[in-house]
Amino acid sequence: MNQAHLHLIVNHVPIIGSLFALVLLAVGLLQKNTTLIRAGLVAVVAAGVLCLPAQLTGEGAAEVVQNLPRVSRALIQAHAEAAELGFWVLEGAASLALFALLLLKNNSPRARLVAGLALAATALSFGLLARAGNLGGRILHTEIREGFGTPDEL
Repeated sequence: MNQAHLHLIVNHVPIIGSLFALVLLAVGLLQKNTTLIRAGLVAVVAAGVLCLPAQLTGEGAAEVVQNLPRVSRALIQAHAEAAELGFWVLEGAASLALFALLLLKNNSPRARLVAGLALAATALSFGLLARAGNLGGRILHTEIREGFGTPDEL
């Protein structure tokens, strides 16, 4: 098993995890249900932690595939940049979620505000990570590239 294989195993977790956390937290906030809010915040923190393996295996995966036929280095670079941005936004969301959990524990009136900020950051991270996933899929799946298979189009 090489870095590309490991990356393929773990790279969907941050996308699906952030979506799950987003829905759970949104429902909790809309229903003003502290248990669901807490669960959503924990899910955001978990998504942030589970994003690390995808980020850490990306460079090794790029090294494995960059010299394969019909692989675009431009797409690899675009994917890497998009993934890094999504990663950092998710880490920011996880930090906000952790802070909101501490505020909830102390019954702070600002807990819902910080949870709302975590929700917004999680929504942004989901969009960015979904875009990164799409760009990553285009690297070896020429059938989803615009222009069907032109190696250097973005």
